[in-house]
Amino acid sequence: AAHGGDVTSLVLVPSLAARFPEVPLVAAGGFADGRGLACAISLGADGVAMGSRFAITEESGLARGMKEIVSSGDRTESDTLYGKNFDGIPARVMKSEESMRLMNGPAPLPVVIYRAFNAARKMNIPLYKVIPGLITQWEKMYIIAQFGAATESIMKATVDGNIEEGVQFIGQSQGLIGDIPKVDDLVQRIICEAMDASAHGYDTFHRGGK
Repeated sequence: AAHGGDVTSLVLVPSLAARFPEVPLVAAGGFADGRGLACAISLGADGVAMGSRFAITEESGLARGMKEIVSSGDRTESDTLYGKNFDGIPARVMKSEESMRLMNGPAPLPVVIYRAFNAARKMNIPLYKVIPGLITQWEKMYIIAQFGAATESIMKATVDGNIEEGVQFIGQSQGLIGDIPKVDDLVQRIICEAMDASAHGYDTFHRGGK
């Protein structure tokens, strides 16, 4: 969730649908309810991915404290930061003092490598497999190293629920999330909302045609 490019879903989805009509298309980025599902279908998608929305459900493994922060209603669609300085890949994260500090600029190279080695050690990845890549595929490995270096901050947020010291990936759709439902209840709600939104759209055009 939250990793993506700088083209909005409103433009990207119909563009891809027109270029690759034979390929099943799952829209992602900004979708969190049935209105978004209905919109995505209208734009040419076959379905949607709702990473942030399903992360804030009872069954999700995300830290309870983080779920409560997102669902409290205190966070809006504006309370996010977008950039690639955190883990090397363009991504959106929840705005906090820690995320603002880390997004302000890339970590120094020695710090990135040190943290990456620590992350590799924790994941039982032998260092002899990491070092050759740093030498022969520097740019790719630097990005991977940045992501590895970010692991500790990610874990503090997602596992410990610590937003003061951790960083939480989240989409702008956090502004549409106001509860922590069970997945089945959420799916049924989304379907009903999509049907209502589609019916509203039909009624709007139907009335306009008279």
